Amino acid sequence: MNARHTIRNPGKAAATDTLAEAIGRIAQNDGDYFTEISGLTLHRRSASAAPMPCIYGFGLGVVAQGGKRVMLGDEVFNYAAGQSLLTTIDVPVVSNVTVATPAAPFLGLMLALDPRIVMELAAEMEGMQPRKESPDPAISVSDLESPVLDALIRLVRLLDEPELIPHVAALIQQEIAIRLLAGAYGPLLRKFAATGSPSEQIARAVTWLKLNFAQPLHVDELAANAHMSPSTFRQHFRAITGTSPLQYQKQLRLQEARQLMLSQNLDAGTASLRVGYESASQFSREYARLFGAPPLRDIQRMRVDVLAGLPVLG
Repeated sequence: MNARHTIRNPGKAAATDTLAEAIGRIAQNDGDYFTEISGLTLHRRSASAAPMPCIYGFGLGVVAQGGKRVMLGDEVFNYAAGQSLLTTIDVPVVSNVTVATPAAPFLGLMLALDPRIVMELAAEMEGMQPRKESPDPAISVSDLESPVLDALIRLVRLLDEPELIPHVAALIQQEIAIRLLAGAYGPLLRKFAATGSPSEQIARAVTWLKLNFAQPLHVDELAANAHMSPSTFRQHFRAITGTSPLQYQKQLRLQEARQLMLSQNLDAGTASLRVGYESASQFSREYARLFGAPPLRDIQRMRVDVLAGLPVLG
């Protein structure tokens, strides 16, 4: 899919421009903007950026202007103005803005979805039985459908009425979830919400890994809890997350260590022990392999970027 995607529908193009304008009014400088609406962040970049490893959670990424690339394992997802990217479980990805200039900056948003609400809505909208079909990757790209785009515009514009946010934001977010279930993303969302399906079982395993990444990993136990053989579990896990359970745990550990060093000023040795590493040298090697520099140099660079007011993520 080409990141320089052209919106053929004039009405949709105008709505996408309206969303970009609404984002740009708030995100007037490069950076990531955490808003008063729970789960909604706005993003602006004036130039393309180098690929950066990060964790994408259950939610919807939207490009209103510019283009972005996300890599999940060996798969590459490009999306541009008028398109969105749905992530159904937390997955380690490599992402970066690919289309942005000072005159036409990248403008986008991320909207976290509540799995519990999505599951409840899916059950109400369609009687769901456990499914045994092969799982799909946790990431999918699609054109924004007009009703979803309209709801996103209303959600961002609600930031101009802070007194109404506690009363209206949740209603619009629920509407977005309903429209996603009713639209192109519906089959994928229902698959992950279907109790007993391979996708749902892997999602449960991912949740456990997120909460227990510092503990030793026993894949056979995870497979047994998912009612799968170890080989089947590994196959489904890779199909959904783009990586193996061991590599998934490793990325969770390294991402958490990076945050600890940046936010709590921990040294590399302390951070590595905190996230479950027994060998400081192994931690440094794997950290440099993922982030492109040893821990000390990487954190120093990030702090310089923060002081300069530059975004530290891709």
